[in-house]
Amino acid sequence: MNFFKKLFDMEKGFYRKVLILALPIALQSLITIGVNMLDNLMVSRIEGLGKTALASVSLANQFISIYHIFCMGLGMGASVLVARYWGMRENDLEKAMKALRKTICLMVRLTVGLAAIFALLTFFIPNEIMMLFVEEGQEPAIIQNGITYLKYSVVTFFFLGLSLTCTIVLRSVGQVRMPLYVSIGAFFVNLIANWGLIFGNFGLPKMGIAGAALGTLIARIYECCVICGYLFFVDRKIGFRIKHLFMKTGDLIGEYVRISIPVLISDGILAFGNTAVAMVIGRLGETFIAANSVTATTQQMSSVMIQGVCQAGAIVTGQTLGEGNKEKAQKQGYGFLGFGIALGLVSALFIVLTSDFFISIFCATPETADVAPMARHLMNAIAIIVIFQATNSIMTKGVLRGGGDTKMLMLADNIFLWVLSIPLGIIAGFVLHLSPFWIYICLKSDQITKAIWCVIRLRSGKWIKKIKTGKNDVVKGFDDVREQEA
Repeated sequence: MNFFKKLFDMEKGFYRKVLILALPIALQSLITIGVNMLDNLMVSRIEGLGKTALASVSLANQFISIYHIFCMGLGMGASVLVARYWGMRENDLEKAMKALRKTICLMVRLTVGLAAIFALLTFFIPNEIMMLFVEEGQEPAIIQNGITYLKYSVVTFFFLGLSLTCTIVLRSVGQVRMPLYVSIGAFFVNLIANWGLIFGNFGLPKMGIAGAALGTLIARIYECCVICGYLFFVDRKIGFRIKHLFMKTGDLIGEYVRISIPVLISDGILAFGNTAVAMVIGRLGETFIAANSVTATTQQMSSVMIQGVCQAGAIVTGQTLGEGNKEKAQKQGYGFLGFGIALGLVSALFIVLTSDFFISIFCATPETADVAPMARHLMNAIAIIVIFQATNSIMTKGVLRGGGDTKMLMLADNIFLWVLSIPLGIIAGFVLHLSPFWIYICLKSDQITKAIWCVIRLRSGKWIKKIKTGKNDVVKGFDDVREQEA
């Protein structure tokens, strides 16, 4: 009984602080999902393609999603340090702000390097990329249309990566409204560009799938220019400028590697794990691919508030520990766990109530009519999984990560994925030939076990780690957290 009391026994100021951070982030996530949904909706109405176009864009975006997850890892890894240093300002302003700017410098350098790698792969081996998701000789139309989409997405990686990571940094110091406004603008830019380039409106050429990729690129360019322009030239809270991109960062590399790189590795291996899941799905046929695309969009719509609270968890926890208040951070951890359970139940209810509506939107043409029954099976599975996913996401990507427990999270994320869910999904789909409902449950079984593990890890208190500002420096006032090393 005492445990359940801890979940919701929070001071009013806690909920207000979380919601002030989480709501703009959630709205921004909703708009981002809206952009992806817009692409899927429009390409599903390309004359003569329908289901094939939807499946092609979905699988091509699986590869882009790998990069997106890597960038989330870079950004969230840097966010752990940025939020902690921001909380340390009262103890040593100069040292904390210098370490904060070095963290951003390292993050930007890594983001550009990673973008170059993905751009080169997309440019030189688009066919091999698509072959990861579809067996050779099967679904040739999906492969060719997916290659077209990828070729027009080569430059997108640079703009997507920089806007995403810089947005996370701004959020880490409490600047959540400005990125939201930029995303609203990007949505309308994407809407107009897609409408013109996919269907040949506004006097523009009719480009089909290529138009969808080009429209997304235009929106990403707009987003990146505004976000990075604000951070590098306007923002005064962080005070990061172009000259800081060339600053010496050697004394912080060790701390950055210790805290941020495990997040990158964890999310990176997780991205490959999700790719393995996509490879399983891709070999279950065109109808299953399209149905998964429909359900994935619906799941994302239901989880926007979860994503907001998740990032708020990392920010609040990091800043609280930066102030040196370990006991308060532990108490807040239970509050975020309560948030996760409540939001998971709300998301499940949302999926149950809206699944028919979303299926009817995406399956409105004759080419996509046979997708609907399978999509309903997957929706039922997602309604169950999202309860556990909400809980573990807020804990792993929020509270525990904000506490600096990144090495343990790296191990847990990937053990549960590679040892449990992927093998079970392969067995369910190709050995036992179970229904789509049970295949999806097996593919997402790591979400259930990880939620249970998160509760155990939170209660242990071992997730709270110390963080330095340089090789040998720990900001004064954080000494009471030192002995919490696991």
